[in-house]
Amino acid sequence: MDRRSFIRRAGAVGAGAAASTLASPALAQEYPKITWKMTSSFPKSLDTIYGGAEDIAAHVSDATNGNFTIQVYEAGEIVPAAQAADAVSAGTVDAAHTCSYYFADKDPTYAIGTTLPFGLNARLTNAWFYQGNGNKLMNEFYATQGMLGLPAGNTGAQMGGWFRKEINTLDDLKGLKMRIAGLAGKVMQKIGVAPLQDIAANDVYGALDKGTVDAVEWVGPYDDLKLGLQKIAKFYYYPGWWEGGALVHAFFNLEKWSGLPKNYQAILTGACAFANTNMLAKYDVKNPQALKDIVQQGVTLRPFSQEIMEACFQAANGLYADLSKSNDSFKRIYADQVAYKKDAYLWMQLSEYTFDTFMMIQQRAGKL
Repeated sequence: MDRRSFIRRAGAVGAGAAASTLASPALAQEYPKITWKMTSSFPKSLDTIYGGAEDIAAHVSDATNGNFTIQVYEAGEIVPAAQAADAVSAGTVDAAHTCSYYFADKDPTYAIGTTLPFGLNARLTNAWFYQGNGNKLMNEFYATQGMLGLPAGNTGAQMGGWFRKEINTLDDLKGLKMRIAGLAGKVMQKIGVAPLQDIAANDVYGALDKGTVDAVEWVGPYDDLKLGLQKIAKFYYYPGWWEGGALVHAFFNLEKWSGLPKNYQAILTGACAFANTNMLAKYDVKNPQALKDIVQQGVTLRPFSQEIMEACFQAANGLYADLSKSNDSFKRIYADQVAYKKDAYLWMQLSEYTFDTFMMIQQRAGKL
């Protein structure tokens, strides 16, 4: 072996050894060991909506070689579903996977983070949050609560709920006790319904079965079938005008988020974006078959009448006007969403609505 060849080989071996020596400390600096707790507001049995938190945890772990671990707990394991945001703010947990509107009693601005009655559909919700001012404005509000929020799931347009009796007119709703979330309860109250909001997923069936409520809404066919609501109420109404595109959030304790390395923040942001897309895709695949199963069990599908829709729309707008007079953060964020909504639905009439209407006509004619 000549001298030059020997030196080249020795240099290569030396460089490899040096790289090997440096790799471990460099990796440790780039991917420090961190373990977080995330509480969910949903039970494990509702695998699609609870699964959003599992998607986040799995992606974060995979992207950091297992160095950043998020342990997910179902509702009630650490705190009840309705206390998830408080637990994040207080630092009891590092994160939560929940619906912002569950906390609207604290401040109605929370409701905008999930959805408003007669608000945006799922596609427009994503557009407003990601490319409009939604995420920026909501995080300015969440920061006052000691949190940062990221979109981490969407159910799409929900169903209008389960009723023991047929609902044909506004008079049929008066005096009805209904489990309904977010500001929709206040809208329903304006037309004579007695809303009950603090009923978690695991308690919905029991509340309807025992007569604590006369009607309930949860999400849609897949989840509702899992809860067994078709066994009790035989009238299933649509649409859920109060949840045209219900966004699920991942909330993070602001101090803990700020303390993360920048690459971990980027990884966590990407993981939430995947969970957001994947949840909606799951529902769009699972809901059609679940709806068929529900109908086969003797349930009657009914649309809300135009009279009811119009009355609720007017009641909702009246509520938003009142809230805008008394709550500056609600007024500012709501006004921005309305400005976007006006233009967005102008465009959707030409594109999505026309195309979807034609395709639905083909579906009804058995041509698909």
